[in-house]
Amino acid sequence: MKDLPTLHAADESSTAGVHARAWLQDDVEEGIRRGAAYAGDWRYNRLLAALLPEHRQRWLAQAEWVYLRPGQMLHEASAFIQWVYFPITALASLSVPDRAGACAEVATVGREGVVGLPLIDGNYTRSRAVVHMPGKALRLRASAVAEEFARHATVRRLLLAYSQALVAEIMQTALCSRHHGLEQQLARLILLRMDRQQSDELTMTQESMAGMLGVRRESVTLAAARLQQGGYIRYARGHITVLNRSGLETRTCDCYHTIHREFERLLRPRPVY
Repeated sequence: MKDLPTLHAADESSTAGVHARAWLQDDVEEGIRRGAAYAGDWRYNRLLAALLPEHRQRWLAQAEWVYLRPGQMLHEASAFIQWVYFPITALASLSVPDRAGACAEVATVGREGVVGLPLIDGNYTRSRAVVHMPGKALRLRASAVAEEFARHATVRRLLLAYSQALVAEIMQTALCSRHHGLEQQLARLILLRMDRQQSDELTMTQESMAGMLGVRRESVTLAAARLQQGGYIRYARGHITVLNRSGLETRTCDCYHTIHREFERLLRPRPVY
């Protein structure tokens, strides 16, 4: 998202890399570091940055900084949600499992949003949230966020606006998977991940891309090869580098642009009454 502050490579090397090692040394199981050591990093998350200062101060006082590992389950489908996560450099994939255990990705959450909604009706959700890209996040107990949601109209408006944007992404993704070509879908997937990590480099294996799009690996291989031959991306050993962003945007369908516009519309700063 364009109005997010940019986390430069120098910042990342001095925070996500070094701090991740420190966290994992402190607590191998959770990677938790409490306290104010990284207090300024909240500004990289769009929702935290949009909170009124008095609300944000209360949240940060209760929060824990965590380093999320790739493949880590943040919440299972139909399970009670205990924690709400605000990604800083991490990226989570939301998927819906069927009875056979197969999953299809319906949305991603990065530094524009939050993992752990809905909070309105019993803290249950139909989706499964798994860390796709490792990195930092700030987490709070879901009960604390639910209480703020119930008590404060400004918090409620912000989280409902984000929920609406997320639902719009899920609906648009369903339309895209049914009506648009695989190359267009893959371009959409790459562009959305770029937005939510503010990076030109992504880590995605062909197996993971196939799982996200609900297709065979061989089909993803062909689609990625076409994008690479066109000079839009470079793909090697699970790493994707975007070489021509504007060109890649011409290769996707309008679904990417629709999702992007909807997040900008719903999460734009609003006057406080």
